[in-house]
Amino acid sequence: MSQISIRGRLAALSAAIGLALSVGAVAAPTFVNGVVFAGNSVDATRVPGANQGRLGMFSDLYFDEARGEWWALSDRGPGGGLLDYATRVQRMEIDFDERSGAIRKARVKQTVAFTDPRGLLSAPTSGTATPAAFNGQNPLLLNGDRAQLGRSFDPEGLVVDPRSGDLIVADEYGPSVYVFNRRGQLQRVFETPANLVPRAALGGVVDYVETDRNKMLSGRQDNRGFEGLAVTPDGKRLVAVLQDPVLTDPSPANARNGRNVRVVVYDNDRRSANYGKGIAQYAYQLEAQADVLARIVAAGGLGSSTDPRQGRNIGLSAIVALNNTDFLVLERDNRGLGVDDPAGANVVGSKRVYRISLAGATDVSGVASLGQTTLAADIIPVLKSPMLIDLAANSVLPNSKTAEKWEGLAVGPRLKGGARVLVAGNDNDYSVTQTGAGTQYDVYVDFTGGSTQRDIDSPSTMDGVEVGLPPTGYSLIPGVLHAYRLEAADLAGYKPPRNHD
Repeated sequence: MSQISIRGRLAALSAAIGLALSVGAVAAPTFVNGVVFAGNSVDATRVPGANQGRLGMFSDLYFDEARGEWWALSDRGPGGGLLDYATRVQRMEIDFDERSGAIRKARVKQTVAFTDPRGLLSAPTSGTATPAAFNGQNPLLLNGDRAQLGRSFDPEGLVVDPRSGDLIVADEYGPSVYVFNRRGQLQRVFETPANLVPRAALGGVVDYVETDRNKMLSGRQDNRGFEGLAVTPDGKRLVAVLQDPVLTDPSPANARNGRNVRVVVYDNDRRSANYGKGIAQYAYQLEAQADVLARIVAAGGLGSSTDPRQGRNIGLSAIVALNNTDFLVLERDNRGLGVDDPAGANVVGSKRVYRISLAGATDVSGVASLGQTTLAADIIPVLKSPMLIDLAANSVLPNSKTAEKWEGLAVGPRLKGGARVLVAGNDNDYSVTQTGAGTQYDVYVDFTGGSTQRDIDSPSTMDGVEVGLPPTGYSLIPGVLHAYRLEAADLAGYKPPRNHD
C-alpha cells in the first residue's frame, strides 16, 4: 500500500472518530477534592508492618458498577521484589457526595490474598510463610531459577469481569494475566504473547530478572511489563498496556529511549476458541521527551535528554475502558515526592490523562520492531487526544507536593445530573527504599524538603543502632486519592461494564 493511501486512511480515520476524542479534550474535567492515607495505614488484616498489613496504596483502582464495589490493588510489596510478601487486593468503601462528586470517606473493607491452591502454576513454594500464596519476591529469589516465573507476582492492573465477577489481574513480572475468583484463588492463566516474554541474548533462554538490557534479546524491559488493564463493557476483551517499549522496539541497546509502547488485546470470551490468548497489538506513542523536558525547564527545573528518559521513566501507568474502542490512559514521568526523591525537589513534567481510540489502528502483532520514535508509513498508531487531565495541577499534600507514582485510574459512579466521578490514586512504594546491596529502610518526610530513614518497622533505629525517633513533623510517605468530575461531554460514548450476555 502506498504512503499516500495510508495517509488518506489516517485522515479518514481521524475525521471519523476525532469528534468523540475532541469532545473529551475540549470539555474540562474538574478537580473536586482529594483524600490522604497515612503511610502507616494498614489493610483489613490489621497487622502492622511493611511486609505484613501496611497498605500498599493504589497501583490500580477499579469500580465494579454492578455490585457498587471499589477495588484497590497493591503491587509486589516493599523492597523492590527482595522481600517475602503475600500479594493482595483490597475491597474498599469510597463514599462520594452525590452532587459534587467529592470524596467524603474512604476505607478498606476487605483484604483478599492471591493464592494458587490448585497448583496451576507450580507446586507450593517452600520456605515462605504461605506456600500457596503469590509472592512479591522476584522469580530468582522465590524459585532459585531466573527462567521460572511460578508464583512470583507483581500485580499492577485490575478489572472485575462484568459477567462472572472474577478478578482479573495483570502482572509486571511476566508479563502475565491471571483470573482469580473473589476469594483470590487462581482460576486461569492467560497465554503471554511470545514477543513480550523476556529472553536473554545468550541462547534466547527466558530470563525474568536480568537488568542489563545489553544481555537481553527480546521481550519486555526489566520491571516494565504490564502496568494497566481494562475490560470492555461487554467483558469480551481485555486491554493491557506495557509500561514502556519492548526490547525490540527499537533494539535492546536503545529501548530505554523508545517512544512506541504496545497495547495488547486479549480475548476474554469464554465461548471463543481464542479465549485467554492475545489477539491484537497496537502502537501507542508516548509524548515526545523534548516536550516533557521543555515543560520542566520552563517551570524552573533541571533535566536532560535522558532525564526524564523516554521509554524508561516516562511511560504508561493505567488504562480504563470508556467503550469497546475508546479508553482513558495515564501517562507519567517518575518525578515527584516518592522514595527516590523524598524531598519532592524535581520539577514534574508529566502526570497526564489522555483519551485514546483503537478504532482503525494497525495490528502490529507481527511487526518485529516498531522503531524508536517514528513509525513505518503503513502503521497507524492508536489515536490520542490532547491532554484531558493534568494530575499535577492540583494537590492535597502539604506544600502542594506532587505524588510521584500516579498509577490508579477508574471511572466511578454516576452523580445526580449525569456526570461521573473519575478517581486517580498513587503507589507510594510502601514508603520503603532499598540500597544497591538490597537493604531496606522506611522513608520519612516532612514535605518541606527534609527526609530521613529508619530500619523497617523500627522508627528509632538505623542499621540496628538506636538513633531516636524521626523529628516532629516527619511521617511515612502517604497515599493519595483525587476525585474529578466528568460531565457527559467528557464521557462521550461511555458505556459502563455490565453483564451484557
